[in-house]
Amino acid sequence: MPELNPGSSAQEGRHLIPGVRKVIAVSSGKGGVGKSTVAVNLAVALSLNGSKVGLLDADIYGPNTPMMMGVEKPPEQKDGKIVPAESHGVKLISMGFFVPEETAVVWRGPMVHTAIQQFFRDVLWGELDYLLIDLPPGTGDAQLTLSQLVPLSGAIAVTTPQEVALHDVRKGLMMFQKVNVPLLGIIENMSYFVCGHCGHRTDIFSHGGGERAAEKLGIPFLGRIPIDPAIRDGGDTGRPIVVADPQSPQAAAFRDIAAKIAARLAETGAGEEEQGVERLLKKIKGPFADK
Repeated sequence: MPELNPGSSAQEGRHLIPGVRKVIAVSSGKGGVGKSTVAVNLAVALSLNGSKVGLLDADIYGPNTPMMMGVEKPPEQKDGKIVPAESHGVKLISMGFFVPEETAVVWRGPMVHTAIQQFFRDVLWGELDYLLIDLPPGTGDAQLTLSQLVPLSGAIAVTTPQEVALHDVRKGLMMFQKVNVPLLGIIENMSYFVCGHCGHRTDIFSHGGGERAAEKLGIPFLGRIPIDPAIRDGGDTGRPIVVADPQSPQAAAFRDIAAKIAARLAETGAGEEEQGVERLLKKIKGPFADK
């Protein structure tokens, strides 16, 4: 297995992943909102829908997706490249495969930049419909690196309903706006709890904050995910809820959001294609445009 080289300075621009059609950043303004859980379940849901999906764990300092996807065997090497691990139909790469479980990654910004670059350049992703990127929380080096290296099709923000989380998620979305990344929408995670015994619903972290934030920013609200022990158990055991209990309301919530994201990306792609045709026609008509 090739070693990651945080000192590398190779630059390959926006041609690092030519076989990948759509690259989606899954972000959060703060930690603890369940971003990785959402990213894992969305990736598997898209795969179950027949798409070719990859998941890149770009949370260099806290890589959790190998455990959440139930992958223990590290990726293999082929012709000097890394063959991503695969689980539940999703190709996966993570810093968690390259460092011992109890070892902390203590890297400065340039080293993070190069590690993420290698996750694109040195991994045999192959043909993918979607590559989801699980980002670390906040607006740091990983986010800037990602926006510089590859053409992002859009960014998703995961938040919990309370105001302190929403305050941070708005900052994160504004960062993506500044670097001209389309905003696909907001997901409200841990939105509510339904008692398994009496059926009573409790809004533990308030309610409706994600939808209000989406409305204020003028972007889609993609949906609500409840807080539920089964979702947590899926992450701990490596069987995401969309696989472990596909008929559950929790799995249905993830599948519905995945469908909305796919539809949103299809609309965005069609719009970009139309704009490209218009630009081409203008270029062809040139000086004859007014004749």
